Amino acid sequence: MSHHAPYPAVGGPSLDEAFAPDGAPRALYDEVLADLSGADLGERAQMIASALAARGVAFGGDDGWPFVVDQVPRLIAADEWAAVAAGLQRRAATLEAFVADIHGAGRCIADGVVPADVLDGCPFHEPDLDGLPDPPTARIAIAGMDLVRGASGDLMVLEDNCRTPSGLAYALAAREAVVPLYPHAPPIRNFASELEDALRRALAASRPANAPEGAETVLLSDGPGNTAWWEHTTLAALAGVEVLLTDQLALDGDVLIRKDSGAPIGVAYRRTDIDRLRDDDGRPTSLGALLTVPLQAGTLSLMNWFGTGVADDKRVHAHVDDLTRYYLGEAPLIRSVPTLDLADPAALEEALDRAAELVLKPRDGHGGHGVLIGPAASGAELADVRAEVRAAPSGWIAQEVVALSTHPTAIDGALVPRHVDLRPFVIATGSRSWDVLPGGLTRVALKEGEMVVNSSRGGGGKDTWVLQ
Repeated sequence: MSHHAPYPAVGGPSLDEAFAPDGAPRALYDEVLADLSGADLGERAQMIASALAARGVAFGGDDGWPFVVDQVPRLIAADEWAAVAAGLQRRAATLEAFVADIHGAGRCIADGVVPADVLDGCPFHEPDLDGLPDPPTARIAIAGMDLVRGASGDLMVLEDNCRTPSGLAYALAAREAVVPLYPHAPPIRNFASELEDALRRALAASRPANAPEGAETVLLSDGPGNTAWWEHTTLAALAGVEVLLTDQLALDGDVLIRKDSGAPIGVAYRRTDIDRLRDDDGRPTSLGALLTVPLQAGTLSLMNWFGTGVADDKRVHAHVDDLTRYYLGEAPLIRSVPTLDLADPAALEEALDRAAELVLKPRDGHGGHGVLIGPAASGAELADVRAEVRAAPSGWIAQEVVALSTHPTAIDGALVPRHVDLRPFVIATGSRSWDVLPGGLTRVALKEGEMVVNSSRGGGGKDTWVLQ
């Protein structure tokens, strides 16, 4: 790679995905590194930023912030991706079975697979939906699982996102901005065409049997104030549906209708920040007042359903591998990052003893907020969190520290290692049948040594190439 400073020795426990420990490039990256050799990395970074700005790609509304995309794509070999996709399909089936069970017989609790109090403090169980028939496709119509690669090289599931996972359109934007910079790119799967196809098939398959004649399919959004508003409008255009806001809808008996035309709505791809039918006091939310009756009557179906948040709960994460064996009679193909449910007294004592070597997370946290990474914490921070955990253990989990893999990233005109994770997307295109889109969105921590990759904490994105 002439004209560039040599890639820094990786060292430490983290695996670098493009360079071996001796500094030699991995064969998978030969074409990419050849195209980078001698290139002006700063100029290329500006080209990507300009392309994204021209398309209006951003988070938030008028006061939003730009989506930063690194120019070095992450590559995944075809055989590894086939194994990952099979594992994600199995996990989606497990989580779907769990959400249905929790809103039905509750067998997993009766049989002791998860603790009886696992839903205590979880706001996403929806008793209004208990006992309803299965929807046409799945309650979890779109899932985004956050995968991390540890020192062993294996990918593991760090978190599940089954309510309103974001990132689909941002992965598409990264693809469109990065690929033109690589004239010698190897043959890769077409994320754009597979996304459009899966979205359209998923929406068509979601139509409920009781949908009124002529019922429309829409994307339901909060509007420009939603941080993913750009994504909402982009995905709606890709799927060939209209974006509607809550205040544009009304109830006509047990049918959801448009206020402007009176046309019935049969399917709504829900992307609202309001993700519950009732608030903490048991009163219907604004969306609950509109949607509960049509959902109960079967005149309306959603992508994604209310109640799917029980599968995101971090306490539940500690039990997903066991739930896979329970519901499917099969071992998980992608394991969860080892997780302790601190409502268990033995797990609590272990976590308090080992706090300096674990990651402690509030069960209802998101975006990296409230997370304590034990090895990086001060004595005072550890003491404070130990006290918080001791006072309310069911509000916390602990996870083993994963030495997140690194990936070459262009920073200030040089390639340097930065930590990455991966959010692939699983879309239900038939009755409990999921398509796994190729790759997804790699998220990268742009600061040296930073382990939290979320965009809300200053992280960026990478295009993810699945080789053909």
